[in-house]
Amino acid sequence: MKSLLLLAVVLVSISATFHPRTVLTGNLPGEKQPAGKAVITGADQTEKYLPWLQGKRVAILCNQTSVIGNRPLVDSLQSLGVHIVKVFGAEHGFRGKASAGVKVGDEVDSATGIPVVSLYGKKNKPTREDLQDVDIMIFDVQDVGCRFYTYINSLARLMDACAENDKELLILDRPNPNGYLVDGPVLDMKLKSGIGMFPIPISHGLTVAEFAQMVNGEGWLASKLKCRLKIVPVANYRHDLYYTLPIKPSPNLNTQQSVMLYPSTCLFEGTILNHGRGTYFPFTVLGSPALKGQYAFSFTPVSIQGMSETPLHMNEVCYGLDLRTYDVFLLLKKKQINIRWMMELYKAYPDKEKFFDYKQSKEMGSIDKLAGTTEFKEQIIAGKTEAEIRQSWEPALGQYKEMRKKYLLYP
Repeated sequence: MKSLLLLAVVLVSISATFHPRTVLTGNLPGEKQPAGKAVITGADQTEKYLPWLQGKRVAILCNQTSVIGNRPLVDSLQSLGVHIVKVFGAEHGFRGKASAGVKVGDEVDSATGIPVVSLYGKKNKPTREDLQDVDIMIFDVQDVGCRFYTYINSLARLMDACAENDKELLILDRPNPNGYLVDGPVLDMKLKSGIGMFPIPISHGLTVAEFAQMVNGEGWLASKLKCRLKIVPVANYRHDLYYTLPIKPSPNLNTQQSVMLYPSTCLFEGTILNHGRGTYFPFTVLGSPALKGQYAFSFTPVSIQGMSETPLHMNEVCYGLDLRTYDVFLLLKKKQINIRWMMELYKAYPDKEKFFDYKQSKEMGSIDKLAGTTEFKEQIIAGKTEAEIRQSWEPALGQYKEMRKKYLLYP
């Protein structure tokens, strides 16, 4: 029986050329083609990786999105007899309760008794000491496909630590809800930061496993080593699938609408406009008190524990755009981030010298670091057309798209 189980293990090595066949898995909004098979995440395919974990000391980097069915991954694997020696937590913490940007400390998980080591506090990757009692690492975190969403950085640092300490890394892959979208400026590495570490566009169009293969293949690890990867691919997935996330990936990406708009609206974290932080619909509204009289829609940011305690323009009425009912199928159809909202709101803002004053927003960082280029801000200020702005992203964006093809696991 054990040998049959081992034969059933279908783990994709980084050195392999195997690309799994996929079938139609669902319909885009408005399409009338027949529904296909259900998407099955890597974590849900336990028969493919449980044999690999037998007799091994396991460590896991995961968060609240890491589930088998409806149960947390760590809790499930522990109940199945997997020897989990520790858990690593990234931004927002292991159980996903910390606000964006808030440092997280080490702890012992009350539900399982397993030590939790924070990688979003005093350190950002496991040390040699952390990995001494570990035979294999697991990475299972839901990503949303954007360069400035920090989980891919956590993955790369984890790969670096595993490579340095000769530990194997098992990635349980999950769909990218923005997997259809490959767009935006490729990061100018002079602007490398915690919200942009690699020469990829704003929306990279990769699952985390595909991204890991790219990191290895392009030699992006700080140590210049290769991480030993094993991957359990998502079954029945394709990149243009309209995939609804079953669990919010972070406190402020709390709806499917926010996830789909995030590649476009997160750029406003580099401006003086509130983008919904301090509301229960972040990333789906944009506004400022200074736009009173120009827009009828208004909202008032307030302090919300666990989401945004000190939002920009707190307790002030903000006027601007309501994108909560925006038809995201337009994004899926055009396959482009929306930069027209930035162009429109800059034009409407009365005190243009303050528009890109990100220091007052106290959020992620400058528009240059978010966009990945110093040109974007200057183009908006200069009133360049959308076509002119997009043309400036070439040839780097086209070259990235060609390079990306080498690492795809899904059509």
